[in-house]
Amino acid sequence: MSHLPHDPAPDAADAIGGVHVKYLVHCPRQLWLYARGYRPEGRSELVALGEFVDETTFTRRRDIDLGEARIDWVTTGAVVHETKSSRSPAPAHAAQVRHYCLLLERRGVAVRGGIVHYPLIRRTTDVPWDAAARAEAEATEAAALAVIAADAAPPRLARSACRGCSYRDYCWGD
Repeated sequence: MSHLPHDPAPDAADAIGGVHVKYLVHCPRQLWLYARGYRPEGRSELVALGEFVDETTFTRRRDIDLGEARIDWVTTGAVVHETKSSRSPAPAHAAQVRHYCLLLERRGVAVRGGIVHYPLIRRTTDVPWDAAARAEAEATEAAALAVIAADAAPPRLARSACRGCSYRDYCWGD
């Protein structure tokens, strides 16, 4: 195992991006490692597939770069759109869209909600934006900051939950 830096905690909540939220919801240990600079995603075939799907679908849209996060695109009326290569919706996908809604709202945008697109299965999932969604996004952000600030890594998930994870070798030594 390589030595990881000790103090990667962001100075402010606005340093939390969509990847942080996705990793938190999927696996807090993954977030903790990511925040310390461990980035095995470049060797992952699944990550490469996701990047390919992102680059080859909805080609007329433009990414919105917020600095700490990159939104796939936002349509008129402030609807956040996120594209996923997954063949099934996951809680992390909706959490990521809610986080983007929160970031836009903090910048003065009157967000209406979001849509997660799954082009491989030709489905979409609506992500509402209301007071409950805002509270959930704020709680998720606070939880991400707490995981990042922790001195020790969270426990690893059950091995079966790690299938396809680019961090699996680190956690399980495969």
